[in-house]
Amino acid sequence: MLTRIISSVVGLALLVLIVLSHQIVLGISAFIFSLIGIYEFYAALSKQGHKPIKPIGYIACLPVLLVGIFGLSDRVGNFTDVIRVLNYFLMAVYAVIIILLAHLVFLNKSYKLVDLAITVFGILYVPFLLSFIVLTRNIENGLYFIWFIFIGAWGTDTFAYFSGILFGKRKIIPEISPKKTVEGTIGGIFGCMAITAIYGAFINNFLNIEVPLYHLAILGALNGIISQIGDWSASAIKRYAGIKDFGKIIPGHGGVLDRFDSVLLIGPVIYFYFSIFHL
Repeated sequence: MLTRIISSVVGLALLVLIVLSHQIVLGISAFIFSLIGIYEFYAALSKQGHKPIKPIGYIACLPVLLVGIFGLSDRVGNFTDVIRVLNYFLMAVYAVIIILLAHLVFLNKSYKLVDLAITVFGILYVPFLLSFIVLTRNIENGLYFIWFIFIGAWGTDTFAYFSGILFGKRKIIPEISPKKTVEGTIGGIFGCMAITAIYGAFINNFLNIEVPLYHLAILGALNGIISQIGDWSASAIKRYAGIKDFGKIIPGHGGVLDRFDSVLLIGPVIYFYFSIFHL
């Protein structure tokens, strides 16, 4: 437990330093985490005899770095820019499909269709989802909105943990995560709503950024639910792979995916919510 606490404090300090630095620093950091995370994912699935095409996955992490360097979301200011960015994305998807299908055709004795599917899912699960952290940092007031991602993910986890210990009786998904309870899940959702409201009140009162209370309530509820889906889905993947943790790079916590499983799914929620409602 002491190792876990020390690791959390050091990690939080490092996170604050990275986020408060230039967006390029965040982009480089997210790129590194993407590489580590997709390596952990492919390594886990490889334990079940699958053969994901790892170089394709590693190359697919590059857009995370490019978004950090060039600030793509800053360029999406009108419909023409949106179409241009969408076209770049579609071209990249098309290129990946062609390359993977070429592996299936010319290296059919080495790779199966399921290996291609795992390769693509790893790209969507890790670098694609992580890129929304950088994208959120790039939008207007993103320096402050980005904290909704980490508050939502780790706040939900904390409240769900203690709610489960104090009140947990009914198991919710014992076949995937035996210790998770209905009471812990509910506590995680309401705890996330509370801490989201507290942070929202802070930026409203001290940073002159107006985020209405009802938006904070919706965000808190969404994050509280989706955060736990991220946690459970990571547990399901680990159970399938027959492993306890994705890695050991973070003392007391495991791998990057063990610590960021909820963050992965909340990043897009925050980015799309603030982008759509122009808050």
